Amino acid sequence: MHRGRRDSVAFTVVVGVLVLLGGLAMALVVALSGAPGSLALAALLAAIPVGPLVGCFMWLDRYEPEPRNLLVAGLLWGAFVATAAALVFQGIGVAGGASERDSLAVLAPLTEEATKGAFLILLLWWRRHELDGILDGIVYAGMVGIGFAFTENILYLAAAYDGTDGLGPGGTTALTGTFVLRGVISPFAHPFFTAFIGIGVGIAIASRRTWLRVLAPLAGFAVAALLHGTWNSSTLMGTGHFFVVYGLLMFPAFLGVAAFAVYRRRSERPLLTTALQDAADRGLLPATDIPWLVDLRARRHARRWARAQGGQQSERGMRAYQAAAIELGYLHHRYLRGTAPEDFSVRGQEHVEELRRIRPYISFPGQVVPTR
Repeated sequence: MHRGRRDSVAFTVVVGVLVLLGGLAMALVVALSGAPGSLALAALLAAIPVGPLVGCFMWLDRYEPEPRNLLVAGLLWGAFVATAAALVFQGIGVAGGASERDSLAVLAPLTEEATKGAFLILLLWWRRHELDGILDGIVYAGMVGIGFAFTENILYLAAAYDGTDGLGPGGTTALTGTFVLRGVISPFAHPFFTAFIGIGVGIAIASRRTWLRVLAPLAGFAVAALLHGTWNSSTLMGTGHFFVVYGLLMFPAFLGVAAFAVYRRRSERPLLTTALQDAADRGLLPATDIPWLVDLRARRHARRWARAQGGQQSERGMRAYQAAAIELGYLHHRYLRGTAPEDFSVRGQEHVEELRRIRPYISFPGQVVPTR
């Protein structure tokens, strides 16, 4: 547990310092670009798709909501660290002789997916206990991609409005066209690419095979960079070619990943039911509680019941009990699969103790409210 705390502190310090440095670097880029009015307008437009996209990933994350501070860290990493690092690496590549075409089609996908994926690798290295599988990987990757797209869209929209993108005189027409392309037609692009790294990291967490734990994140990165490169290359070949690639490859692939994520979300309930039933058979929690833990509607109903019976304090107790039980369920599932983490026993005992501490003070619908 001491090691876990050290890892958590190391992760927080490293990410915090890099976010600060990345934020300063991007502030410098924005300051040197001039035209603060156009940048303010670009930032406003770039923010429009952020809310719906974050909402989609939060919906995927409802069974076991990830810590908000880590989700925000993912957004900030994408917005500042990944964008700043990608600009530096791409600048080095261009200075080294890479052509504009090579930079857009090869260098940009490799550097951007590497810098975005670095956040997931840090999670895997230092905060592994926060990752329970593929769905968690997709959620964190999506947050990083959303943050990256936000900052990148600001730069693209401002350049389109100012006419500094080399595609025309600028103005509202160019700004509108760029916003429609990036904010309406393809707001999912960066989260979609990076989701494959998240899938690879999730496979690594859930696998018993050492070689797969190593190769899965690398394969996810390769797929992300390949799709990103294909996307960028299509923009170099004219509008018609871009929409062919978009319609025949990118959008169907995006729908496939979205369907896969929804499938993984739906599979959480039977997974948790099996794991918690086995835990109940071992005496770790009452089996009668399980239906109120694994069904999202039942969980909400139980919290409303608790609030009606005992007020806000009772509702907080119910939330804490449900959260600890779900954490125990995911941890026990990994134990049953043979992929339990090294600190499985200590973490499991902590969850069980929390459940036993809270349980006497809560009741589920139809049960007698405790009098103590």
